[in-house]
Amino acid sequence: MLLPSSDTRVVELRVHGIMGTRAETLVGAATAVDVAGDGIGRIVRPADRLLRPGPGPVLQAAGRTVPRAVEGYVWGGMTSGGAAKSVWALLFPFTLANVAHWMLPPVPHDNRLAASLGLVSRALLRLAALLLTVLFVTQAAVVSLDLVAAQCLAPGSPCLSGLVPDWMRELRGFRTAAGLIPALVVVLALDQISAVTWRVGAPPTPSPIPGNRPQRMPGANLVADPDTPTLRSLHTIAALAILALLPGGGPFSTPVGTVQWVAGLTLLTFAGLGVLLLDDPTGASPHRAGRWLRAALGTIPRRVLLLASIVLVVGTAVGLHPLPHRLSGTELTIEAIAAALIVVIVLFGLVLIPSALLARKALWADDPHELRPWAGGWMSPVVLAIAALLGGGFGAGVAITIRKLLGSTQLDLPRGYEPVTLLWGVSAVLFLAIGLLIGLITAGHRWRAKRVGKPLPEVDLLHENADDLAHSDAARAWRRGRFQRAHFHHLFLGVGAVLAVGAGISIWMRLRDVGPPQWMQPFSAVGILALGFLAANLVRLVYQAIRKPDTARSLGILTDLACFWPREAHPVVPPCYALKVIPEVAARAAEHLADRNTRVVITGHSHGSLIAAVAVSRLMETLPPIDRERVGLVTAGSPLQWAYPRAFPGVVPHKSLAELHGLLAGRWRALCRGTDPLGGAVTTWRRQVFDSKVIGIGFRPDGTTGPLESAELTPAGALVLGSDHWLPDPAPHAVPGHRWSPGVRRHGDYLADPEWDAAVAIAAGLD
Repeated sequence: MLLPSSDTRVVELRVHGIMGTRAETLVGAATAVDVAGDGIGRIVRPADRLLRPGPGPVLQAAGRTVPRAVEGYVWGGMTSGGAAKSVWALLFPFTLANVAHWMLPPVPHDNRLAASLGLVSRALLRLAALLLTVLFVTQAAVVSLDLVAAQCLAPGSPCLSGLVPDWMRELRGFRTAAGLIPALVVVLALDQISAVTWRVGAPPTPSPIPGNRPQRMPGANLVADPDTPTLRSLHTIAALAILALLPGGGPFSTPVGTVQWVAGLTLLTFAGLGVLLLDDPTGASPHRAGRWLRAALGTIPRRVLLLASIVLVVGTAVGLHPLPHRLSGTELTIEAIAAALIVVIVLFGLVLIPSALLARKALWADDPHELRPWAGGWMSPVVLAIAALLGGGFGAGVAITIRKLLGSTQLDLPRGYEPVTLLWGVSAVLFLAIGLLIGLITAGHRWRAKRVGKPLPEVDLLHENADDLAHSDAARAWRRGRFQRAHFHHLFLGVGAVLAVGAGISIWMRLRDVGPPQWMQPFSAVGILALGFLAANLVRLVYQAIRKPDTARSLGILTDLACFWPREAHPVVPPCYALKVIPEVAARAAEHLADRNTRVVITGHSHGSLIAAVAVSRLMETLPPIDRERVGLVTAGSPLQWAYPRAFPGVVPHKSLAELHGLLAGRWRALCRGTDPLGGAVTTWRRQVFDSKVIGIGFRPDGTTGPLESAELTPAGALVLGSDHWLPDPAPHAVPGHRWSPGVRRHGDYLADPEWDAAVAIAAGLD
């Protein structure tokens, strides 16, 4: 361990969590200025009234003061603010499908069966994502081409008669162009969105120093996928192909001899086979089919295929006259795509069962229950099913809403939308019933815990001298936070189960080709209201987000979490900011470490703790041992134990966190509150009280896991067990020199706690 010299200084590099934290809040100052970055990823420091960057407060360590510079990395502008980013909310089903890839269970090493199942599951996931894109474009064409162009603009129709005269409706190609151009714009917009990437303002990551690279580090596979350009082209080709087929009746109605039909179906089949043959999404096995497919679909071949697809759509618009008054083929097309999507999701779920079992046996069978992946590593099919049902619901909701706005009762929608309304009606009623049941269970649990429940030992130790009111508030907040962390994933499982039940009922009704019985008519009515509200409310949120950046920041809650993950299964998602933020944070830390007297502590709050942990792991791979000893990590309000390793076991496995903790040799400190519903313990588990002392199991400084020494109270009133610092909440009293925050603080205001400076000093190796 390096001993501090008189010239030692500490650079604290902070990374914020979700919701676009302001630069001033991040560095804890009234004013902040940029000192580096490109304006999108900003490095900021506190500033004086003349906007001159200044140092942060000194650290008290080892009986003396140590200079400290506080910097913050602000990345919120990548996910919130502006019209373009607000529209990203409309792509949420695609984003969920992409997130499902990162929730796949890891493949055990040297297990051929698991590797084969992994290839099949990833291929099925990519195929489901392609079908989701095709369904989205088909639903857009139902609105623009069928509902508006074919029916509303038909000669003699009273719909929009005051805006579009009959002579214009009878012009050759007018109605077809009016229907195809909006859908074509949607397809091209999706292609452009999928091409957007963030420019990384950091030098390429150095190669790992020999002997540094461990077997597994957090976020080791968070890299750009070399197959993304190919995957993007295949999605665009499939979308254009289905758009060219629909005016002529769809892929199931046009005679085989028609040139457009043959060309469109060929392109559609080519795209489907292509996503299956892309093989390994990470590009880690270039000798497989993905290698020759990437070579065959280089830049020039992709442009030729895209141009041919566009020409096919334009040729359809020019050659079709007159446009029928009703596109009957859209109904069969939507039902076929939806049926194929359902079949693929079911197959994906079945294939993932043995994959999860093999991963469990090899990787986490011996882990405590509270550290094992959610649903045994089988969460990915649940998320994919939710994405598919949301995608179908969005399209149906938009169509129903637009038909309502057009004000014509003679406009028909595909009959397949009736089961969709039934699905959402049944789901809405089930959600309400389950919500009431959960509310009653939660209320009963709280009442029982308050009346006859055992007191929480951590609360008693942290608030030993508190009055009865503060102690009672802390105990209630602890129970509530623990309950939410323990059952958060059950919410996703419940949503998936409810939607699956509703989908099953809808499919059963459609296969029997009968309408809902009389007693189910109210469910369809509720579904129509729910879908209309869903579509109208989403559009309203996007509109408000365009006008008011603060609302856009609220929408950023979803994009902050979902857009962290690189494009893999679905390319039509917002650009991944992790591929920019993590290298730039690591590069900034390495820049400071060039001064031998500087120690860098990277701190992360909430979701920022994941960014900080991955950035530190990159430094552990690329720095020489003498420099690694000058790197520390502080996480606060972090979900790095109860959420990320359990939801994404292939990206942030629990064992990788233990390995990183061992490399840091005690320089990883985790601030946590039992009252925090989003951030809990990180390095310890199985805590209990023995002889009035808290003991437990956790990470040790030597890289092993096992029983820890009993917890101790710090001068600031925190309870330290292993590397976890449990903070009293509410704070017992005001501390001179620190901002006072009365009441239960839960997930916020960790910087105001006096334990923060103590944790930074330990992470810097000064205590």
